Amino acid sequence: MPEEVLFTFEQSLTRAEIADYLRTVADRLESGDELVLESGSDSVTMQPPGRPTFEVKAERETSRSGGPAEFSVELELEWEEGDDENGTGDGSLTIS
Repeated sequence: MPEEVLFTFEQSLTRAEIADYLRTVADRLESGDELVLESGSDSVTMQPPGRPTFEVKAERETSRSGGPAEFSVELELEWEEGDDENGTGDGSLTIS
């Protein structure tokens, strides 16, 4: 399925600044409010359903040139357009 990027933002931030963004997302999800993402003149408003799919991925990408590896943690919410609810997953997740 082709992908259409609706919004993108990438910037080096402190851990505290990132935590603040994540807290805002968590608060909006918990309250059922829409998520409004804005950066400069770009913005998108999204309304996650009551049960979106939540994906957590940790990666290490090594450089072919022998440089240092790059680590990433990706947190993703995913749902189909028009979904009010989504499926349940198997298993559980612990983040500590």
